[in-house]
Amino acid sequence: MSSLRTERQSTGATPGAGVLETRLTGLSQEEFARDVWARTALFTRRASDFSDLFSAEAVDELIARRGLRTPFLRVAKEGSTLPEQSFTSPAGVGATISDQLDDTAVWRAFADGSTLVLQALQRTWEPVADLSARLSTELGHPVQANAYVTPPHNRGFDDHYDIHDVFVLQIEGTKRWVIHEPVHRDPLRDQPWTDHRSAVAEAAKGKAHIDTVLEPGDTLYLPRGWLHAAQAQGNVSIHLTLGIHTWTRYTLAEHLVQSALAMLRDDLQMRRSLPLGVDGPAEEIDFVRKRLVAAVTDAESAPLFHRTRRGQGRPAPLGPLAQLKTVDGLRPESPVRLRAALEARLEGLRLSTRVGWLDFPEADLPSVTRLLDGEVSTAGDLGVELVRRLLRAGVLVPAEP
Repeated sequence: MSSLRTERQSTGATPGAGVLETRLTGLSQEEFARDVWARTALFTRRASDFSDLFSAEAVDELIARRGLRTPFLRVAKEGSTLPEQSFTSPAGVGATISDQLDDTAVWRAFADGSTLVLQALQRTWEPVADLSARLSTELGHPVQANAYVTPPHNRGFDDHYDIHDVFVLQIEGTKRWVIHEPVHRDPLRDQPWTDHRSAVAEAAKGKAHIDTVLEPGDTLYLPRGWLHAAQAQGNVSIHLTLGIHTWTRYTLAEHLVQSALAMLRDDLQMRRSLPLGVDGPAEEIDFVRKRLVAAVTDAESAPLFHRTRRGQGRPAPLGPLAQLKTVDGLRPESPVRLRAALEARLEGLRLSTRVGWLDFPEADLPSVTRLLDGEVSTAGDLGVELVRRLLRAGVLVPAEP
């Protein structure tokens, strides 16, 4: 067996462990952060039983019965993505939207060797959505989920790298993965593999870092930038890809500069026009540089960062009818809890969340602070009118007693 940094076999998880340990790697969060995260690829044999997450039946239901539209499906063959018009059509009376999936066209493309890519499953398939939300909370980075359904002996895409980290979870069938080290390490969102096409093709000819066949229950972690290509073996292959859209120091720098520029809008000297006839304005550039450095030094970018982070995901589902029933039947003994995945943050007297913000009187702060721990509380403990307000805002939801 190879070293931990390349391959391992799951040996079970400790009680109360998170998704990383129980479903994906068998490593604790501390071990994964220290030895693997953003550093190296990791192949884990028999990480978990994924039959509760996804299946061939789930693929058929999503394509044939859910009325999905593009871009919830991509179809790829021999490294190219097919045009959407080739597998979509209007759906008939009462559903004449032109870009709904045409299951007959999808079937023909699949039978002809195309790979089906069901995208954004964190929005359309509840078990995958739940796992994605838990993993996102654990990692502190947004997570999306796609499923790749590949006919026997076919590959959907040539050697390439992704601009986000991924966990690959093999669901059904087997797939051979060939992994090479990066030619452009830690690419940003605007640095796709096509910018380095020739280097990627050349590197793919060299000795692989990992060359293995994933079986059901196996996982593979790839940091962004790691080259990979995969080919189904003798049967249809279904795997999930959990894409981690990592925050970077460059992202923080972007927010810092945006905050600084916002401050400079209020600087009259910065708003003044340049002198007439300026040729090579070195003095002006020096003046602006000094003002910009001062603004960056004084800028507070955390609020902008947290607003952007909240916008990268959605809160846990909220059922309107169950919510109304809870509001109408609210009693002091009614159990409630904070809605999951809200990215709630208390800043002074303001609670900012993915569903908006609320200001509170100082007397309510102890109760608001208490509900942020995520535990179940009763309306009487927090204050019935406060709870009613938070239920109506979609911040609290009914809980099991």
